[in-house]
Amino acid sequence: MKKWILGVIIAAMIGWAAYDFLSPAEEIAQETTIDVSQEENQSATESVPAETTGLAVGDIAPDFELATMDGETIRLSELRGQRVFVNFWATWCPPCRAEMPDMQQLYEEQDIPFEILAVNLTESEQNEQNIASFVEDFNLSFPILLDMDSTIAEKYQVKAVPASYMIDTEGRIAFVAPGAMHYDMMAQEIKKMN
Repeated sequence: MKKWILGVIIAAMIGWAAYDFLSPAEEIAQETTIDVSQEENQSATESVPAETTGLAVGDIAPDFELATMDGETIRLSELRGQRVFVNFWATWCPPCRAEMPDMQQLYEEQDIPFEILAVNLTESEQNEQNIASFVEDFNLSFPILLDMDSTIAEKYQVKAVPASYMIDTEGRIAFVAPGAMHYDMMAQEIKKMN
């Protein structure tokens, strides 16, 4: 029976991945027009390009604010100056269950200071008690953020979980992992960041 359920889950994940791969990606483009006379009047210091917020490596990570399970509010931009590992996950996700112990081990061993923000797709959960049980079962000590209506997951274009973003001390995305990571990979990407 367990093999059958696992087979259905794996088939669904493969089907979703194929659908996601073959579907045309939505592109968001912003056009900026500058009046030629304005451009001529700008000084050299005013012509410094604005920082790009986006989801590509090198972009400033989109800011967000979410409540933790303890009711504390965390804003990503307030962590500027620290390395941040943002992980989108759910309790029903087998790869999420597989990578959480590695995340906790890395968090406990921190030879390079960083913060983990584990963003739970709360809307997809049966109930919040499942989240609390999951956190207790895995002895997780990093912040668990509740994305109650999947607004942040949509902002980060999360199509499958787990999905992770490594954000450097300047708030820029240094690495994106659309899938589960293991301990060595996590540690290596954190060490690469400034």
